[in-house]
Amino acid sequence: MTPAPVTGPTLALTGVTGALGGRVSALLAEQGVEARLLARDPARVAPVEGGIPVRFTGYADRDSCLAALHGIETLLMVSGSESADRLDQHRAFVDAAAEAGVRHVVYTSFVGASPTCTFTLGRDHHATEEHLRASGMTTTFLRDNFYLDVLPLFAGDEGVLRGPAGQGRVAAVAREDVARVAAAVLADPGAHAGATYDLTGPEAITMAEAATVIGRAQGREVRFEDETVEEAYASRRAWDAPAWQYDAWVSTYTAIAAGELEEVTGDVERLTGRAPLDLAAVLAAG
Repeated sequence: MTPAPVTGPTLALTGVTGALGGRVSALLAEQGVEARLLARDPARVAPVEGGIPVRFTGYADRDSCLAALHGIETLLMVSGSESADRLDQHRAFVDAAAEAGVRHVVYTSFVGASPTCTFTLGRDHHATEEHLRASGMTTTFLRDNFYLDVLPLFAGDEGVLRGPAGQGRVAAVAREDVARVAAAVLADPGAHAGATYDLTGPEAITMAEAATVIGRAQGREVRFEDETVEEAYASRRAWDAPAWQYDAWVSTYTAIAAGELEEVTGDVERLTGRAPLDLAAVLAAG
């Protein structure tokens, strides 16, 4: 049975049960901006003033997407969970959004997204951007660097950041800053039509520097171990995963080594009015 079209606010958000989308919905609520909150399980959506949870069954379900997006003018499309078919899901959702009459899509992409970027998942982001450009809808691309919030997780219980990053630097960004940028754009989408923003932290750091900051904040020794590419694949085979996932894990570090993630921009401060958080601040807040 085709779901009945949903009515309500003309702004819709995806990813609202995740850390980024959930924070965006809360920030918009603080500004008095109403939004339709799309989720597979609306019961998991944190209640916010002006937020209307709406069930939809995922990016690849055309009928569900058409119903959920009925009457929507502006859409925050948070990139889907990593999977072998994520690009296919993205394309299906973009097609459904265009068919539903969405006018403007704000998409969370990746810094340096291109068909040949070292970070393998960045290629999916490029292809999604291209599909959005061809859709006829207006776009705004939020190209995030790697998340500062995730770096401490790489150290694990062992206290070792391990990967082939060499002396490369990464201008990683706080998830909070990305959420604030997204909220600012969605509160006045017309002012950002056609724009692409590269969202970074305030500095570019090496993995060795990141390990020092993490260790200081956690009160333990944390170090960086620079692996070869071959060693990186071997160490990650401790986890049973498909080949594309191994490639993504390892290319996280080789992209840093290649210098593709070291540029620091002022987009976060320009769009939010405050300087972006650094790793120490993210750790202190966490």
